Amino acid sequence: MNAALQSLIDNSHGTSFSYPGDFRVDDNVLKEFPDETQILSANRFGTSAWTVTARLHLKLPDGSEQRVFLKSAPGSHGHTLMEGEFHAMTELYNWDPDFVPKPLAFGQYAADEPEAYFFLAQYIDMSERMPNPNKLCAKLANLHLKSQSPTGKFGFHITTCQGRVPQFLAWEKSWTTFFTNLLQHVVKLDFKFNGYWEELDIVEKRLISTVIPRLLRPLESDGRSIKPSLIHADLWEGNTGTSFDDNGNVYVFDSAAFYAHNEMEIGDWRCHYNKIHNKVYTKSYLRHCPPSEPKDEWEDRNRLYSIYYNVIYSANHLSQGTAVRQV
Repeated sequence: MNAALQSLIDNSHGTSFSYPGDFRVDDNVLKEFPDETQILSANRFGTSAWTVTARLHLKLPDGSEQRVFLKSAPGSHGHTLMEGEFHAMTELYNWDPDFVPKPLAFGQYAADEPEAYFFLAQYIDMSERMPNPNKLCAKLANLHLKSQSPTGKFGFHITTCQGRVPQFLAWEKSWTTFFTNLLQHVVKLDFKFNGYWEELDIVEKRLISTVIPRLLRPLESDGRSIKPSLIHADLWEGNTGTSFDDNGNVYVFDSAAFYAHNEMEIGDWRCHYNKIHNKVYTKSYLRHCPPSEPKDEWEDRNRLYSIYYNVIYSANHLSQGTAVRQV
């Protein structure tokens, strides 16, 4: 854990507040709500390797109460993390407001030691159990099918992060070009964080020069085309929840969203370290959203997309990086 994050944790926690709880609410957070909003309680909530998280219970001037999820992170990288998540969740919410908790605000703490940024969203009481495959996949396929890129291209208007790692999301008309740039970026970061590995470098260069064009160009040739679809981009079981209150509605959160080939979303489900790699999820998704043409190459494309998630997982887990890369 870096010193800035530890400082933010230390400054956020306490017991001697004017309200019940163990979490200090920064003045700029309260400014996101109407004047005379009262804090009924504020408590640390959940766990995160790169951020500080809390649950706030507020009383608004009209007498109504609101529960809010807060996430914060320090420094310039914290700015990228929180701003990216706010925009990612907002884009998802705009396309399907019943699939994500409502994003509320992004901002900077008033306290300047350490410099820190926050993201606020609607708090929904959810179970951590595995999501119902049909409910999750029906909503996911609906998002993929109806979403439309604002530029008609692949990418996103701002940097989003998967874990702590920023993604390269510059707009591109060609999916082959976009995915190549996306993968090359995290390959470089993995070498930066976990050290150079010559054999891996040789394989990854061959993948980029030969395998990617071979598998992705057919999607956009011989009269075929694929539309850019909004994907969550970090959809493992830990970023899903099932509501206790509204008939078991399935929600997703912690998004790293961008516009992509929809099949990329479930490349993450191939990774062995996710429980969602259970084939019932992939089969359920494909019932709602069949493979792109050429269909007989779907399995190979899925394997290719999973490589991106494996590399970024390696970059995110420094102490385990070499072991992850050897799997």
